[in-house]
Amino acid sequence: MKFKAILFAIAVSASTLSFAQETKKAGPPAGNALVGDTYGNGVASNIESKAISVEKLNKKLKKSNKKIENVAVKGKVTDVCDKKGCWLTIQTEDDSKFFVKMKDYAFFVPTALKGKTVVLDGNAERKITSVDEQKHYAEDAKKPQAEIDAITTPKEEIRFVANGIKVVN
Repeated sequence: MKFKAILFAIAVSASTLSFAQETKKAGPPAGNALVGDTYGNGVASNIESKAISVEKLNKKLKKSNKKIENVAVKGKVTDVCDKKGCWLTIQTEDDSKFFVKMKDYAFFVPTALKGKTVVLDGNAERKITSVDEQKHYAEDAKKPQAEIDAITTPKEEIRFVANGIKVVN
């Protein structure tokens, strides 16, 4: 009988420990985002030579008014989701920003990516972003409440879904 009680106690302890580890809050992956680091699916070694500027992407999107698939875009990261590293923003030539999500939520990036130049490989489109969604991402980015409250209208913007990301500078 004592043997069964000991086994039961060990099993309960192990499952409690396992559960505690699983529910631990996961943040963005660790890493320094060094030149050459890649995130996501197979970023081609020559991706940088294929990359276009954000300005060219914007012109293509305005001209075609459709989704542009399998495009590589080079830009500077201005923000990364502090919670998981599940989104980032890229600065455009006119100092506006565009939003990048990771395809199928399949990979995350370290917050050290902020300030780095990257090449994104994926799909882009112009999209209307709702007030609620804008506020959600502003909260994720830990923006001041006054800035969050100032979001009152939907906005049209470039949205990018990345298959892969490569740090180039």
